[in-house]
Amino acid sequence: MSKSSITPNTQSTATLAAELRISLSKLIRRLREQTHPNDFTCAQKSVLLRLDRDGPTTVSALARAESVRPQSMRITVAGLETMKAVSGQPDPTDGRQTLIDLTPVFRKHLNASRAAKDDWLLRALQEQLSPEEQGELAAAVKLLERLADV
Repeated sequence: MSKSSITPNTQSTATLAAELRISLSKLIRRLREQTHPNDFTCAQKSVLLRLDRDGPTTVSALARAESVRPQSMRITVAGLETMKAVSGQPDPTDGRQTLIDLTPVFRKHLNASRAAKDDWLLRALQEQLSPEEQGELAAAVKLLERLADV
């Protein structure tokens, strides 16, 4: 962007973008503080969240979804299996395939972790924001969802 194309409105939007990024980062850090730290890598977290959201799938499908080579995904899944976060079962429609899914114990841990975060956030909303501010935040959430879907 050239200096002549930066208008006061562009400048305020740039400031808003920076402030939003900082605020969201702080909020995410605070949410993470509500659970015990874990030793999962970013790739492992991504696989765990995908399995939670989409259900059981094959290593090949995970690799495609995560845009990595199947060999890399096998290493990621093997690490998660060692940690007892995922397990594999034969695919009922194709016995040559193995479906990877979250273990019941890990799913319970994941749900407890989410509940702790939700509880903290609910308390924070109730303690820190007036009912009017909560309404403003509800409207802002809709806008954030639109931004996230871009």
